[in-house]
Amino acid sequence: MEHEAGHHPRIPAAGHHRDVNGGWLRPAVFGAMDGLVSNFALMTGVVGGAASSGTVVLTGLAGLAAGACSMAAGEYTSVASQRELVQAEIEVERLELHRNPHGELAELAQLYVERGVDPELAHQVARQLSADPDRTLEIHAREELGIDPNDLPSPWVAAGSSFVCFAVGALLPLLPYLLGATSLLPALLLSAAGLFACGAAVARVTARNWWFSGLRQLVLGGAAAGVTYLLGWLIGGHVG
Repeated sequence: MEHEAGHHPRIPAAGHHRDVNGGWLRPAVFGAMDGLVSNFALMTGVVGGAASSGTVVLTGLAGLAAGACSMAAGEYTSVASQRELVQAEIEVERLELHRNPHGELAELAQLYVERGVDPELAHQVARQLSADPDRTLEIHAREELGIDPNDLPSPWVAAGSSFVCFAVGALLPLLPYLLGATSLLPALLLSAAGLFACGAAVARVTARNWWFSGLRQLVLGGAAAGVTYLLGWLIGGHVG
């Protein structure tokens, strides 16, 4: 029986879920957002201090390069440290399986019992799953640690995603100046559109409405730019 269109969301088929483990999506999203917000705010702060267009361009380029490198380095270190911690925990589990296989089997069976499986059936399932040592380690890692040893995020992917997306985001407010603009207005309009579009795009992989996510990002980015512009205006005249 067919459902009416729009009343029943389609359930993704097995194996077609979106990437939610932070491999590339998280650093890409944060990179683009950070690039756009931070460079736009930085440039508005310089404009608030009555800097020339050339100074604004130089500031924007410096912010793009420094921010992209910083984001990439930070993501690499963060994901690499997380990966090393996970691998260390997996090695602990591997050692426990070697030293006390019967105890680990009983522990696995108990996990299934706690999830509602009949004790006898839980022990049968645990014994069957423990027949292959490599498979056993993978199962224990998933059930006890909540991780998949075969799907750990790559620090290089995270760093590359962050670098590229930050650079793209940071280029947006700079683009009008590179094309000859001499005032902040074109950069302001383009950045506002970019902020809303980024927020709306994020809603595609979340449960939020696109307009809510877009407006939220626009308000947050606008607030950051407003603060830096005010600071630039207040102290710009006192900086030689």
